[in-house]
Amino acid sequence: MDDISFAVLGTGGIGRRTLEVSTQTDGVTPVAACDRHGIAVDHDGLDVEELLAATEGNVDSDPNPADDARADGGAAVKQAGEDVGVVASAQAEPTETPIEDVIDESEAIDAVLMALPNLEHDFIPRVGERFADAGYEGVLVDVLKRSRVIGMLDDRAERFEESGITFVCGAGATPGFLTGAAALAAQSFVEVEEVDIWWGVGLKSGYEDNRGTVREDIAHLDGYDLETARNLSDEEIEEIVDEHDGRLEFHDMEHADDVLLERAGICDAEDVHVGGILDVRSDEKPTTTTVSVTGTTFDGETGTNTFQLDDDTCMAANVNGPALGYVKAGVRRNRAGEYGVFGPADLMPGF
Repeated sequence: MDDISFAVLGTGGIGRRTLEVSTQTDGVTPVAACDRHGIAVDHDGLDVEELLAATEGNVDSDPNPADDARADGGAAVKQAGEDVGVVASAQAEPTETPIEDVIDESEAIDAVLMALPNLEHDFIPRVGERFADAGYEGVLVDVLKRSRVIGMLDDRAERFEESGITFVCGAGATPGFLTGAAALAAQSFVEVEEVDIWWGVGLKSGYEDNRGTVREDIAHLDGYDLETARNLSDEEIEEIVDEHDGRLEFHDMEHADDVLLERAGICDAEDVHVGGILDVRSDEKPTTTTVSVTGTTFDGETGTNTFQLDDDTCMAANVNGPALGYVKAGVRRNRAGEYGVFGPADLMPGF
C-alpha cells in the first residue's frame, strides 16, 4: 500500500503522541496538525520534532468551546512563550477556522485522526459531518470513548457513504485495541456471556499534559457527568485528583466497547463491563490491563479467555499505535470502495 498522508485534529496529549509515534511507524506521514489557535501544513511531511519542541510548555485551557470552530472540543492547548499552541511552531500559521482549514487541504490527505475530547456529546459526529458536507473522500478515525456517540455516527452513516468516507470510530485502546481483542477472544464460544475490561493507565506527565483525557475520565466518577466535568475549573480538577491521591478508580463506565461489541454481533451491550484505574502521578500502571471474555463453547463447556497488556506498554503504545493501525486499515477499506461507519471489532488494524 502506498504511503498514507494524514492529519491530526487536536494537539493535546493524544494528538502530540500520535505525531511522535508516527515517526516510528512505516507507511504513514503526518502532513497537517491543528488546534484552536493555528494550523501547520506541509504535504511533504511535517517536521514533527520541531513542532513538538516548539509547542511544549504551558497549557492554555478552556473547557467551554464558544463555537464549532474549536479544534479540540473543549480541552487543553499547548502554549509556549508569546505564541499559543501550534502557532509556536515555525511551520504553523494562526487561524480562527482550524477545522475548515484542514478540510481545505483534505484533497491531499488520505486520513484524518480526530484526537478531540468529546466533552460535547455530538462534537465529533458534527466534525465528521462537516467533512462530508465538504465532499471529503477519505478516512476519518477517532478515539472517542462514549457509547452514546456511536449511535450519532450511525445516524450519519448514509451521509458518510454518499461522500465516500470510511469512518472508523472508537479506535484507541478502550474502545479500540481491547474491543478488537475481545472480539477475537469471543471466537472460542458459540455464545458470549460476559466481557470484562479492566484497564490501568499511568500518566507520567500528569494532568498538566493530559487535561482533556483526565477531564473526560472524571465525568465517570460518582456524582459527575460530562456537563459537570466540562464546567470544572483546572483548580477543581486538581482538588479531585488530590482527594484521590492521584489515583482515580472507575467502575461501570460508559465506554463504547459495549455498543461496538454489540454492533459486531459479539454480545449484548449490557453484558460488557468496563472499569479501571488512572494514576496521574506515576509512570507505572496502577493495575494490569485485562480483557476477560466468558462464554459457552460448542461442546457446552463454560470458559474464560483472557488477554493482558504488558505493564511496560505505555498509554502512547496502546492508544496511538493502534490508532495509526486503524488509520491504515481504514485507508485499505476506503481504497477498496467500502464507506460508512466501522467499529474496531469490524476490522483489524494494519501493522
